[in-house]
This record gives sequence, structure tokens and C-alpha cells, in this order.
Amino acid sequence: MTESGHPNMQVVHGVEALTPDLGPVFVVVGVFDGLHLGHLYLLRHLVAEAEMRGARPTVITFDHHPDEVLTGNAPPLLLDPRERLDRLASAGVAVTVVQHFDEALRKTPYDVFVEHIRERVALKGFLMTPDAAFGYERQGTPDTLAELGRRLGFDVVVAPPFTLGDGPVRSSEIRNRIAAGDLGGAARLLGRPVTFTGTVVDEGPDGVGLEFELPLALPPAGEYTCRVGDRPGRLRVDRDVAYLRADVPLGALVTVEIIGEAPTTVR
Repeated sequence: MTESGHPNMQVVHGVEALTPDLGPVFVVVGVFDGLHLGHLYLLRHLVAEAEMRGARPTVITFDHHPDEVLTGNAPPLLLDPRERLDRLASAGVAVTVVQHFDEALRKTPYDVFVEHIRERVALKGFLMTPDAAFGYERQGTPDTLAELGRRLGFDVVVAPPFTLGDGPVRSSEIRNRIAAGDLGGAARLLGRPVTFTGTVVDEGPDGVGLEFELPLALPPAGEYTCRVGDRPGRLRVDRDVAYLRADVPLGALVTVEIIGEAPTTVR
């Protein structure tokens, strides 16, 4: 199934829903949690490489974090899946495939996964990082995929590593900084303020509650100055629960942007 709720980007629910009219495609595979500076760097390469080949820049990502299946313990997300789609569209991605990650997919060899794509849509190639891998036991490395591409007629481009300061930008480091209350450090790695997207639910003494589709990486307990669109507000975090004081209607899906680096009130 496809949907077109994002300007200039088609959302496809699973590789099996790809169709010839969506291609040709040039693909990068990844979780893309946070859409941080490293991800944006990679997506700029994706758009450029796709344009060179007359293809549509395409992301294959997952409906929840693969570690939920791989290790049984998925980390909290940096982005609500709906906000992630918005940010992918803003980065110039033309097609995003949201793939269900389950035990069957975990056991799928990389070449079989590639063939599932090729039998549905014209495949111009893949963009990878030097340490990227996908497929069963992570056997789909840049080298093995390049060899497969030489036989089947698609390109594999390896983007140079992106570093900031002393090392790469990783989602795990951003999660650690948010958990420690270093929102300024997290924002520098994200390239934007820390945000949380949720649905406004019943009102209580601390404001309206925010309900998250999947567990999100929240900062330490406290009260934070925030913004919802162009409206100021206050966000109170109590462990894994968040309450919002802002002029927002019940039932709305809102993105809350944290202003500043520390809570104004610690609880």
C-alpha cells in the first residue's frame, strides 16, 4: 500500500508494495532514527547520486527499531515515526519504504532482499557507508553488495564517513545525552533542537498529556520551556510520561520543541 500524505514523497508500506511506476530507484537502507547531522549528510549524497542516474532517491526504513527483534530490547526512539517521515520528505527523499521488521525479515539473506526489490521496481543501486550492512547476519556489506551489483547491473556507492569533532554522529550518543539532560549537546549532534511528537490526550492538573506511538527518548524529570509551532509552552517530564501546558486542542498531533539546554524546574 502507498500513501501520498507528504509533498513530493511517496510512502510505501513494505518492499512487497513497490510497483514499477515508483522507479527507477536509488536506495539507502537504515533506521534513520533522529535524522541527525550524519543522516542528513547521507541523504544529500543519496539525492545527488540518484539524480546522476535518473532515479528517485529512496529510503528503506523500518516500522520499529530492529533491535526489538535482534536483541529483544529496543532503545527509545529519537523521533516519532510520523515526524521521521516529515523530515525525510524535507530532506528530498522521493520514496520511503516502511518495512515491517520481524523474525522472517531478520533471517532473509541480503541477496534475496535485493531480489525482492528488483522484481518489483527498476533498481539503479544502493548508497552505503563503510560500516553499513543488512540482511541475515549482516552479510550484505558494501563489498558483497558491490559484487552482486556487478552481476545484476546496479551500482553500489560508498559515502565517505561523516564526522563531527572527534568522531561520528550516532543515535546512541544522542540518546545518552538526552537521558543525561545534555539537551544542548544532543541538539548539536541533531543539527536542530530536541523535539517530541505525540498526540494530545486528556487534560489533567499538569496540563494535557502527550501520548507517543512508540517509546521516545525523554530528558530527565523536570519542567522545560518549549514551543509548539509558534506557540510558547511548558513541558513537564516525569519518567516516561510527558505533560504539556500550551494552547493545543485535544486529539491533535503536535511536535514539541525544547528551548534551552536545561529544565527550568527540577522535580
